[in-house]
Amino acid sequence: MKRILDACCGSRMFWFDKDCQDAVFMDNRMLQTKLCDGRNLVIQPDIVADFREIPFENDMFYLVVFDPPHLMKAGQNSWLAQKYGLLGENWKEDIKQGFYECMRVLRPNGVLVFKWSEEQVMTGQILDLIDHKPLFGHRRGKTIFLVFMK
Repeated sequence: MKRILDACCGSRMFWFDKDCQDAVFMDNRMLQTKLCDGRNLVIQPDIVADFREIPFENDMFYLVVFDPPHLMKAGQNSWLAQKYGLLGENWKEDIKQGFYECMRVLRPNGVLVFKWSEEQVMTGQILDLIDHKPLFGHRRGKTIFLVFMK
């Protein structure tokens, strides 16, 4: 059994080991394309699934990484939309459900790392949606990492 779930892995941008053998990489899409600057974008998860309905049993993972889409507005075929995905019309409920699902599959005393960009939605709006308070976090520009424990 793998101990880590990345629930929205995308192209695994912030992973040092993009093939970490202890992690299950999940995303709701598979994509191979070339960005406007010529770089290849490869989104190839181990499992294609939606973070709102994570297909794992309760209490399975010691660490869950949750880096959902954070943009409401971007061109449908823009490099931003391709790289990061887009929030849907029901984004508040989607994020709330995704957070619930991440906590559900997390073992007791497990850690959830939540990454968010405040480009279009502020972190406070996200925290208002969920029933958990972060232990601590780190901000760099518009990006914030928050750490929770179950």
